[in-house]
Amino acid sequence: MNRTRWLEIVRYSASVAVTAMFMAPLIWWALTSLKPPSAIFDKDRVVVFDFTPTLQNYAITLGGNGPEALSARQAFIDSTLIAILVTVFTIILATMAGFALSRLTGRLRSVGMLFFLMFRIMPTIALIIPAVSLSHAIGLFDTRMGVVVMQMMFTLPVASLMLASFFDDIPREVDEAARLDGASAFNVLIRIAAPMIQGGIAATAILCFMFSWTEFLMALFMSVSFRTLPVMLSILSMGMWGPLAALGTAAMVPAFIAILLVQKHLARGLSMGLQK
Repeated sequence: MNRTRWLEIVRYSASVAVTAMFMAPLIWWALTSLKPPSAIFDKDRVVVFDFTPTLQNYAITLGGNGPEALSARQAFIDSTLIAILVTVFTIILATMAGFALSRLTGRLRSVGMLFFLMFRIMPTIALIIPAVSLSHAIGLFDTRMGVVVMQMMFTLPVASLMLASFFDDIPREVDEAARLDGASAFNVLIRIAAPMIQGGIAATAILCFMFSWTEFLMALFMSVSFRTLPVMLSILSMGMWGPLAALGTAAMVPAFIAILLVQKHLARGLSMGLQK
């Protein structure tokens, strides 16, 4: 018993230490966003907690109470709109694709899985040039819808695979019973299968939202007249640490909240069905 207890203490201590190591930079970033310039640029000492918190940095970047070059209010709005559209369209298509993939058997299922995996493992940088050329040809370059469509090339495969793993948990006998009662395949999906995996759909939606919210390369090359949050963060002056920290912290908050809400289902989906 003593040995088991010591092993648990060591395990939890190691977990706390690793978590603290990863969280320390984020906490420091959040503290910096609340510091006045005098605390950030103090040459005599490192100011940690000995300062008067202020929301001035947030007012400059998100409130527009500062130079136009530092205002990220429109970028915040554009990122939110793009992320919501990517999430909604991806979930609609991935739900149908995931259900179909889940009900395939044998070689067809293997080919289907390979098809989605091929698109998933393709690096973003490899598709930048053809994506920009295609968007120019169809008139979607430098439009928010163009960014949405190009980001969906990456969210749709992983969302389909995740939802397929959730649909696999639904016995096929449920489908057969519904079909015997006269339900079509689409009605089986909408009225029976999809409601049974609401948690999985929510987790997949959160993952899609997070990907779009943090995606950088496609948004950088596909937009000229507008900027998303990751792009805006990359072009802000490094000397403006307060507004930069405020914008970075504001960008992290939605992702943290989303992960906390569906962390169990998210881990289950990312393992593609291995966690029960």
